[in-house]
Amino acid sequence: MKKYFSIFSIVLLSQFIFSQSENIPKKKEQKGFAKIDFQSLDLPVNPLGVDDPNMGFTGIHYNLMLNDWAYAGLGIYGAVSGNKGGFFTLGINAGIKKYFSNKFYVDAGFHFGGGGGASAPDGGGAFILPHLNLGYQFENFSINSGWSYVNFFDDGNIKGHQLNIALEIPLDFEYASYESSEKEYNISDLKISDWNKNSSRNSVMLHLNNLSIKGDTKDTNGNKYNGETIKLAGFELTSYINNNWFTFFKVDGAYDGIKAGYMDVFLGGGYHLSLNKNRTNILAKLGIGAGGGGGVDTKGGFLIYPDISIEQKLFNDIYLSINKGFVMSPDSYFYTSTLGFGLKYYIERNGIISEKDTYTQGKFKGLDVIVKHDLYFNAKRDSNPTENLHQISMQINLKLNKNVFVAGQTSFANFGNAGAYAEGIVGLGVKTNPIFNDSTSLFTQVLGGAAGGGDISTGEGLIVKPSIGFNYQLNNTLDFRSSFGYVKAKGGSLSSPFINFGIKYNISFLKLK
Repeated sequence: MKKYFSIFSIVLLSQFIFSQSENIPKKKEQKGFAKIDFQSLDLPVNPLGVDDPNMGFTGIHYNLMLNDWAYAGLGIYGAVSGNKGGFFTLGINAGIKKYFSNKFYVDAGFHFGGGGGASAPDGGGAFILPHLNLGYQFENFSINSGWSYVNFFDDGNIKGHQLNIALEIPLDFEYASYESSEKEYNISDLKISDWNKNSSRNSVMLHLNNLSIKGDTKDTNGNKYNGETIKLAGFELTSYINNNWFTFFKVDGAYDGIKAGYMDVFLGGGYHLSLNKNRTNILAKLGIGAGGGGGVDTKGGFLIYPDISIEQKLFNDIYLSINKGFVMSPDSYFYTSTLGFGLKYYIERNGIISEKDTYTQGKFKGLDVIVKHDLYFNAKRDSNPTENLHQISMQINLKLNKNVFVAGQTSFANFGNAGAYAEGIVGLGVKTNPIFNDSTSLFTQVLGGAAGGGDISTGEGLIVKPSIGFNYQLNNTLDFRSSFGYVKAKGGSLSSPFINFGIKYNISFLKLK
């Protein structure tokens, strides 16, 4: 009898463990790669009859592998040499990457985007940038180079063939289905799943940053500034390599202090030192990137960003950050002192083994990446005639709970004679539970932040943008998304209804709590 009881107990326990692991969302892996590329664009003679120098055009991209040979993703470009500092674009990528030996491959790709700036002949901002490259795979990265072609085809005058060179780094990620979001599990249950691995650490920060203009910094008309302060709003994403070293990506746009249109983008790394039982952090950072616009003369646009930050824990994984540093060109032609404040949210994700042993549960959080086309009706200009404005836009949503999300969005003009116009806005949204056979959800959101350039009348750059819309499920990871709303500039004449439509990519990730 004891023998049968033991067998029954083992079977019952095995079934219990199996059913527990079956209920835990399955871990999936998405192959992808990050890419940094560079090309030198030949610019035409400007309206003053002067032949502008070539514009160094560099991009940061992230692409998903759709299968063994096809990819698609997003990329942002900025000027880093020449005299067009402040020239930025955003676009979508698609291509094929086919190996013909163990090390060599062919990369044929296409980029469609929008943007411009710095008094460049960008027209409405829409452009194409196809390429055909030969690449070589090293152990942990690859390089490729070849032909590319650029054409700002919507009444622009930037067009030509050139050589490009690129560096690619594999950057895969793990995720769970979007339906898993907001489901919560004990650590003991997760230990018998494939989530029983080391966690990855990330952070996201929303911040305000003040650039106090110093030295002999001038505007694009040659006038020296007199102590003005550029007020910026933006966000920063951080990924940790180990307990101390990290990489970061940072984007800011001006909303006050000077004429709208200034923007900067930085990529860099730093060192994290924790004190006071991890309640206080000191971070030293160094970034390189591009910036300009709003009448600020940054020459070619290449900037460096040394910075030191102090963070203090407020509650749970949320910290208050204060930073002090510099944003400047290497020769100090453009030179500012920075002081900023932000709220930072730390995330231990996709694993349950962490240096902190205080976590008792894991919760799956929903993440949306949205690519869409915006249409502003009758967008007011400062000097040019009023006409419609089109933009290519990217938005990222992080679910705070089942129905509330925080959102960040960046947009660049691509049609409508406003190629230099761009936005960087953040806010909150609310969405319903799925309706109509679980295929559709409704949402409303209110975003605000910095916008300017392209002669669009945004004053010093602050806009507010409420909207309402719907998501329609196409498959497990993709939704069709559309909305309508209103955009209003504080201090400017922009006051327009708008509509948009696009695609939403949905996943969830495991967050320790």
